[in-house]
Amino acid sequence: MRKHIIRKDSQDVIPPDQNWLDLENLAQAELTSEDVSYPIESALKPNEGPGWRASEPGQQTIRLLFDKPLRVRRVRLVFHEDEQERTHEFVLRWSSDGGQSYREIVRQQYNFSLPDNTREIENYTVDLVGLTALELSIVPDISGGRARASIAQLRLA
Repeated sequence: MRKHIIRKDSQDVIPPDQNWLDLENLAQAELTSEDVSYPIESALKPNEGPGWRASEPGQQTIRLLFDKPLRVRRVRLVFHEDEQERTHEFVLRWSSDGGQSYREIVRQQYNFSLPDNTREIENYTVDLVGLTALELSIVPDISGGRARASIAQLRLA
């Protein structure tokens, strides 16, 4: 039996053996808004910066348009909220025709409740053949509050 003791906070660490794609060099990002202190690049690079955050409240979209079609088998999303309790919803979609049409991968809601539930970590096993566009739509507060959409990590492998 092989064993490995993990620390309680180890869920925040991306396993080093993953072949995460260099999204910054493989895609162009389209954003509905962006806080200059929280650029999309910091959500796409492992262990760099605070992640992306919108410059204004309300529903936001992040779209990655890839330079050439890819095959993706894993998607990892990490959301973090330690300022206010809220329920957010996100929808992740993909396209194989340059964004002309999209197919939904997942639609999910999550309740952030301080101080215990401040981080949502999602790992999806997928088989996206010919991926040319990936779209993440976030409603930061389904009750219509003033929260701004954010994502700490967006990784593909």
